[in-house]
Amino acid sequence: MNFLRGVMGGPSAGPQPSGAETIQKLCDRVASSTLLDDRRDAVRALKSLSKKYRLEVGIQAMEHLIRVLQTDRSDSEIIGYALDTLYNVIANDLEEEEQEENVLKQADDLGSQFTEIFIKQQENVTLLLTLVEEFDFHVRWPGVKLLTSLLKQQGPQVQQIILVSPMGVSRLMDLLADSREVIRNDGVLLLQQLTKSNAAIQKIVAFENAFERLLDIITEEGNSDGGIVVEDCLLLLQNLLKNNNSNQNFFKEGSYIQRMKPWFEVGDDNCGWSAQKVTNLHVMLQLVRVLVSPTNPPGATSSCQKAVFHCGLLQQLCTILMATGVPADILTETINTVSEVIRGCQMNQDYFASVNAPSNPPRPAIVVLLMSMVNERQPFVLRCAVLYCFQCFLYRNQKGQGEIVSTLLPSTIDATGNSVSAGQLLCGGLFSTDSLSNWCAAVALAHALQENASLKEQLLRVQLATSIGNPPVSLLQQCTNILSQGSKVQTRVGLLMLLCTWLSNCSIAVTHFLHNSANVPFLTGQIAENLGEEEQLVQGLCALLLGISIYYNDNSLENYRKEKLKQLIEKRIGRENFIEKLGFISKHEFYSRAAQKPQPSFSSPDHMMFDHEFTKLVKELEGVISKTIYKSSEEDKKEEEVKKTLEQHDNIVTHYKKVIREQDQELEELKQRINTLTSQNEQLQATVTQQTLQIQQHKDQYNLLKVQMGKDSQHHNSHSDTFQVNGIQTEEVGKLKEELEEWKNKHDLLQGQLMEKDSVIEKLKALQLETGTTEQSSQTNKSGGLELGELQKELEMLRSQIQLQAAEISQLQMENQKLHLMNAAADPGLRNSSATAANSSELEEQLEQEIKELKNKVKALSEDKESLKQHLDSSSSTVAILQEEKSKLQQEVADLKKEQDDLLVLLADQDQKLLALKMKLKDLGVPIDDEDDIESGDQGDEDEDGDEEKQD
Repeated sequence: MNFLRGVMGGPSAGPQPSGAETIQKLCDRVASSTLLDDRRDAVRALKSLSKKYRLEVGIQAMEHLIRVLQTDRSDSEIIGYALDTLYNVIANDLEEEEQEENVLKQADDLGSQFTEIFIKQQENVTLLLTLVEEFDFHVRWPGVKLLTSLLKQQGPQVQQIILVSPMGVSRLMDLLADSREVIRNDGVLLLQQLTKSNAAIQKIVAFENAFERLLDIITEEGNSDGGIVVEDCLLLLQNLLKNNNSNQNFFKEGSYIQRMKPWFEVGDDNCGWSAQKVTNLHVMLQLVRVLVSPTNPPGATSSCQKAVFHCGLLQQLCTILMATGVPADILTETINTVSEVIRGCQMNQDYFASVNAPSNPPRPAIVVLLMSMVNERQPFVLRCAVLYCFQCFLYRNQKGQGEIVSTLLPSTIDATGNSVSAGQLLCGGLFSTDSLSNWCAAVALAHALQENASLKEQLLRVQLATSIGNPPVSLLQQCTNILSQGSKVQTRVGLLMLLCTWLSNCSIAVTHFLHNSANVPFLTGQIAENLGEEEQLVQGLCALLLGISIYYNDNSLENYRKEKLKQLIEKRIGRENFIEKLGFISKHEFYSRAAQKPQPSFSSPDHMMFDHEFTKLVKELEGVISKTIYKSSEEDKKEEEVKKTLEQHDNIVTHYKKVIREQDQELEELKQRINTLTSQNEQLQATVTQQTLQIQQHKDQYNLLKVQMGKDSQHHNSHSDTFQVNGIQTEEVGKLKEELEEWKNKHDLLQGQLMEKDSVIEKLKALQLETGTTEQSSQTNKSGGLELGELQKELEMLRSQIQLQAAEISQLQMENQKLHLMNAAADPGLRNSSATAANSSELEEQLEQEIKELKNKVKALSEDKESLKQHLDSSSSTVAILQEEKSKLQQEVADLKKEQDDLLVLLADQDQKLLALKMKLKDLGVPIDDEDDIESGDQGDEDEDGDEEKQD
């Protein structure tokens, strides 16, 4: 530290060292010190000396500073000092008082030399890219500034190093996402230098999402109301898009043109714009022009023009164009921007023709602009911009050309004079005392006739009233009259360009021009004279006009045939002299400037001589006219014959082209019809296939429903009048079920009767056994007789009970039928199944009650039997009668046995019928209860029940 105090100018007993010695000691300290603090302090001292002793620090310390960047990367502070020192050495940011011309030039040389030394080792630039990735502010920010300075000094070389460095450009793109505005803004400046004139880097930056990030920054900063950061972002966008078709297409395809619309939103009060806002809006307009520039490929320009229209940006620009209070600089640039947006795009040109100025009454925007163009009090730059706008409006716009020329024709001129038309303004400017207005009006009118022969012929009808009492003069004649009056050079050049454009490729206009006998002598006189340099341009244009009159001459005027005009040139001018004067045009400096680009850009009004489209016409006709002048009469005749032959061939070709075109149209129509029919056929086939699939699905669903409904009918015993199973209606199934129920009831009834009779037979057998044992005694005989009498009574009672049970069974059958009718009237769904279940449960309860009643009756009969036995014991007088009746009873017993046998046969027949009915129901798919299936085994069970009852 004592060493540093001495170096930095602290109190010292000895003589003060010079700057070079101090720097040398500091460099030695940086190279030899082992302590990081000592090296850091030495680098800090070098930084403080680097601005004053730039050369010495750069020569002696650069190598040591680079080594510090390589070895001491762990300490951000020393890295930051080293980067700042290198930046001070390489950059040319001098103080204002030092910015003299010779000092500035010397500084530029120093910065360039030190940059060359630094980038000689490519590893240094790669190391710097690595340091820029560091998030530490004290490392990243000086690294960005240093890299920007390197690009300013040796741009192409540093660009190439960064391009070949792995992920070099991508690492720099991260600067735009830095949350610290200082680094982000300097990152924008760095990318500006990086993308200059390098298409490869421009593409990489664009595909690293640069457009999205830059537009977001512009929006965050307030669009046109933002500060200088917005301007920097716009300049970077210009670098990425200018002359880079790939990026322009990517910008358009990414829908970024739509995001430019908010930039141009202006309010009603446009006063008091800041200088930065004017600058921002100016650069924004230039950015739109980059996308629609005429120098771009036609396809790319056209697609961008359409995108500008569809997103509403053209409408926004026209609003600025017609707004009040807009600064002149912005208004001029807006006119130029609108010009290139509508140039050659019919849709945009039609929209521009419909725009009206907010005046009372409303006037078309074209008329308002032309008023500014022919007004000599307007700024020169603004008048040039309006002329360019008018030219772009008419470029490849035959509809617009026709509308402009129609305002000059007698039938469409407004007799009331309430409104001024575009044609009237052009004529007024054409014959104004202001030479610039003459030139602008002549060029504008020439663009209205460009490549449109029919309008050239119609313009011949225009008549002008020169003064009161004099007959009207044609527009063509008036132009030649002004030429002959010796006006200013600029006026004559403009009129000659108009006449050359008018007469080219229009034989009728040439005939009208030659019909005035004063025109040819005037032209030959102008060409033949030896005038000064200022008049050479007029002489060349006169030669061109005369040559056009020869080349497009149809020999309809005898005195001005091609041959006679060439002889006139040879006699009065000379062929060589004529060709030399014709060459004055293309050799002129103003001609070369105008041929470069469509937009008229002149440093002063005096330099405004040639139009871009006219230079194309000169290039096309110069060689043809030279050949025509040197041709002989025989060659002319041959050429005429060839022309006629070619015209005939052209007519034939045109005819065949027309036929082919018609056939092509028919073919296209037939193809379209075939395509439509094919599509219809495919649709119909698809529909048929779909319907077939639907039918198959419906069939499958129908079959499934049949199966499901069959299962439901088995489960719920539900019947529907409209349902059919295997072709048999459900009515038949119902009838069969009713028959089955009836047979079941009869079967049960017969089984009950059989059981009762069996019980009676058993009782009689028991009585027979009892009477056999006591037959010898009279008491037994008496009791037997009494028992037989009681048994007879019991039989009567049983018969009456059977009749009662039959009546009850018939009543139950009637109730069952009523329930069936109620179920048929009700819903055949779940309610039907529940109702039948409820009815069946009620029937079961009734049957159980009846069984209980019968059992009670059986008990009562047994009690009566006991009482009868007691009476038999007391009766003894009626034995004989009982014996007789006994024989009768035996006979009846025999009869009952016979009836029992008959009943058994009937039961067997009924079982057979029941089995047959069950088989039919099974065949029909009607479910059979398990009780029915085991009914055949019920007989044994019933016998057991009978034994139980008898035991009871």
